[in-house]
Amino acid sequence: MSDTIKLHYTVSTEDFTRAGEASGDVKRKLKQMGSSPEVVRKVAIAMYEGEINMVIHANGGTIDVEITPEEIQMVLQDSGPGIADVEKAMQAGYSTAPDRVRALGFGAGMGLPNMKQYSDEMKIETTIGVGTKVTMKVFQT
Repeated sequence: MSDTIKLHYTVSTEDFTRAGEASGDVKRKLKQMGSSPEVVRKVAIAMYEGEINMVIHANGGTIDVEITPEEIQMVLQDSGPGIADVEKAMQAGYSTAPDRVRALGFGAGMGLPNMKQYSDEMKIETTIGVGTKVTMKVFQT
């Protein structure tokens, strides 16, 4: 791999048919670039979970991905309601997803826990009524 690659995606609100397009695109690019299968898997899962959270909870948003030979950084930014209790939201199984979303098979409360599990670093910045910014990194080495 050489140099830095920057990618930008827009995530639509409540569009479950397109949810996963950004993470799928990054997965394909990482495979083409020769990233290890473990790195590709971690990035794909962490980013997909974040993407789904944006669709369910945050009226969509943007994802900026920066790929270097050392790491993949994903910055997910939304202007949703914010996360009222980050500690609680990090607990496996805790969900504020509405029943209509759960009926579609989403909202099991594993989004943030999976994002943390499959990234090497994760930082959440959230303000109620303003939105949330999640920065995740997966190291290539």
